[in-house]
Amino acid sequence: MAETNPIDLQRALKGASYPTDREHLTELARKNGADDQLVDRISHLEEKEFSGPDKVEQAVFRGR
Repeated sequence: MAETNPIDLQRALKGASYPTDREHLTELARKNGADDQLVDRISHLEEKEFSGPDKVEQAVFRGR
């Protein structure tokens, strides 16, 4: 996979209801056909709970 971008993340998390947890987001990304590297990245986020998609994006792209 090329560098993950916000559009890839939005596609991976399509249909997510918030608040939600990291495990749900990981399964949803897998179900939505996200690249294995993105699924792995979501599954290893430091945060365990997210109040909205903006919080997920911040966590995924932090430190880049």
